[in-house]
Amino acid sequence: MGMISSLRKKYAQFITSGALLVLLVIGAGSKSPKGWLVCLALMALISLFAWVSTMRRRRAITDMPTSRIASAAQGYVELIGVGRPPGGLPLLSRRTKQPCLWYRYLVMQKSGKYWTVVEDDESDTSFIVDDGSGCCMVDTEGAEITTRHTETWREGNRSYTEWKLLSGDTIYALGEFRTFGGGTVDLDARRDMGELLTEWKQDKKGLLERFDLDKNGEINETEWRLARQAARREVSKMHTEARNVSDVHTLRRPSDRRHYLISNIDPKRLARRYLLWSFFHLTCFLSVLGAIPYVLHQQTKHEAIKVEREAELQRRVQKLNEIVEKYQLPSSPP
Repeated sequence: MGMISSLRKKYAQFITSGALLVLLVIGAGSKSPKGWLVCLALMALISLFAWVSTMRRRRAITDMPTSRIASAAQGYVELIGVGRPPGGLPLLSRRTKQPCLWYRYLVMQKSGKYWTVVEDDESDTSFIVDDGSGCCMVDTEGAEITTRHTETWREGNRSYTEWKLLSGDTIYALGEFRTFGGGTVDLDARRDMGELLTEWKQDKKGLLERFDLDKNGEINETEWRLARQAARREVSKMHTEARNVSDVHTLRRPSDRRHYLISNIDPKRLARRYLLWSFFHLTCFLSVLGAIPYVLHQQTKHEAIKVEREAELQRRVQKLNEIVEKYQLPSSPP
């Protein structure tokens, strides 16, 4: 999984906010207005990117109607249902060993004043969402997952955090819906019959045993007609069985890079959370834009003071030289 996808999944809002804080500290520690300008420019870019990203997520949630699994169209859909493990066998979380549908854990270790990441991993097992009309297998690979089930604890100099989706949670999912099974199988009777006859021809002994009625070691026109009729019946039977296979519905990461969201938080609350984050990032962006003119003014003022000091120094040196020349004093001791 790429870095961008990883950041999108693992609480990008906190990462971007942390980046803003780091840049603010660096700017405050910089004694040069140019350093401030660089930090402010980076903060503006990060805030703008984060604002656009959160607004897109909110719009994806609020603009998409909820589909029923049994009648959902193929493509980008929103599903809401009860989560449960496939086969009734729940997954066990890595650290707390609790039954769940999905988990992620983070282990950090303190060394002196700093914390470093020791382990950061998550499960990749699919689970089922049941909305009463049907069941859908949800693939967690590449999904941005948010959950209300979070546990944090410390053991010695290590900090542990674990996130989980639990069996029985009401799951909200937004992704690419695909159905596989009898109802979606593309069947071609003529093609399949031709392939079956070709397969029979390759087994000449078996072909003669089945259709060489006069036992002369050859298949005549009448016998070949019987073989074609038998192949047509067999293909028809196989097609009937294929169409009777139950459909399997799946939800996965969209191929067009649209958002793939999974959560056990109510979609209205989730949309409100993204709205609040968007307000935060927009406020940061506008604040940074407002601070840039002030820093530019300070830089101009700083450069003007620097030029004035250099000019004053030049005047003093020139005056000193005039005094030396007037009294013909040596410029240095003998």
